[in-house]
Amino acid sequence: MTTTTPAVTNRLSTRLAAIAVTLMFVVNGAVIGGFGGALPSLRDKLGLEATQIAIMLFCGGAAAIGSMQIGGRLADSVGAREITLAALPLLTVGMITIGLAQVYTVAIVGAILIGLGNGAMDVAMNAMGVQVEAARQRPIMSFFHAFWSIGNFIGAGAVLLLATVLGLKGGEVVTPLAISVAVFTLAGLGILFKITPKSAVVHHTVDGVRTPIPAVAWVLAVMALAFGLCEGTALDWSSLHVTDVAGVDSTTGALGLIAVSAFMVVIRLLGDRLVTRFGRRAVVRFGGLCATLGYLSVSLVSSLPLLLVGWALVGFGVGMIAPQVYALSGHIGGGRALAVVVTFGYAAFLIGPAFVGFLVNQLGIHHAMAVPALLCVGIIALASTMPRTDVGLSQH
Repeated sequence: MTTTTPAVTNRLSTRLAAIAVTLMFVVNGAVIGGFGGALPSLRDKLGLEATQIAIMLFCGGAAAIGSMQIGGRLADSVGAREITLAALPLLTVGMITIGLAQVYTVAIVGAILIGLGNGAMDVAMNAMGVQVEAARQRPIMSFFHAFWSIGNFIGAGAVLLLATVLGLKGGEVVTPLAISVAVFTLAGLGILFKITPKSAVVHHTVDGVRTPIPAVAWVLAVMALAFGLCEGTALDWSSLHVTDVAGVDSTTGALGLIAVSAFMVVIRLLGDRLVTRFGRRAVVRFGGLCATLGYLSVSLVSSLPLLLVGWALVGFGVGMIAPQVYALSGHIGGGRALAVVVTFGYAAFLIGPAFVGFLVNQLGIHHAMAVPALLCVGIIALASTMPRTDVGLSQH
């Protein structure tokens, strides 16, 4: 049984807490977007090969997965606020290390620091979001995730801004980009220290005996594995897919990623209203259906307009699922259940696109996209295990 210390929860200023958690998601998204945007410049600066970048990303991902397990449990025992604020300096130092790296080994250290900070912060800020949602008695997790996507745009867009304003090219971009993101993160940290209310401590004991993680959390973890692969595939392969299948140049092909990302933001801004009206289970099912139709479409059509519609459907669908699965896991099992579910989703997000790359070699890029469609069907089926009533929310 998971219980939250009532006195702490009742003292939460839900409006201020919602603003604070929104900023957490924006800052985290900006760091991850900035890190991704810095990779091409870092490659040019250090003369890295694709294998070296893959190793660096693997080290960062492994650090994040380990940090999630520790961060989730600490978020329950000492408070999600404290873990989030402790993780942010790691992200800052990691970005500065990446920006100043002159050799490959230092870049790996920077990636590991970013992974450690991101893993703990990812779980803790979602746990804080769950507490805010419970205090509000109204859904808000989709809104938080929408602002993570917006923060991601800010971080990645800083590359173009710096290149345009300062006239930087190639390896010249990585240092000012990393420092700019680090300054943005430090500013966010300063604001969060002032405005973030104290979060609740979550207990997992009955009569002094520690309770196991609820069984449904493992089902949600399998769902996270499926949507993590589907989301990672959409973000990493959509541009390449459109470029190759439609036979357009790479700049036009980037419209595929734009369609995915834009519709993920749109549905996440609308998602909480849909949860209020229809419930989490229905929203997850509908999201799985949209993503299924989207992936089937892009595996069958070849004209640019239809491909963009298909990828927009994928973004629209997968954007609905993660906030609801993460919210439910937090409501039923606190930070430790969130750590399990987020880890499965994160691992699939990292590994999934590589697996799809193998399928591309075997089936071709056009028809390989039918495989994520099957996983989306699995999400629809597994959604039947979600509670009929929305845990942690007022009934509607």
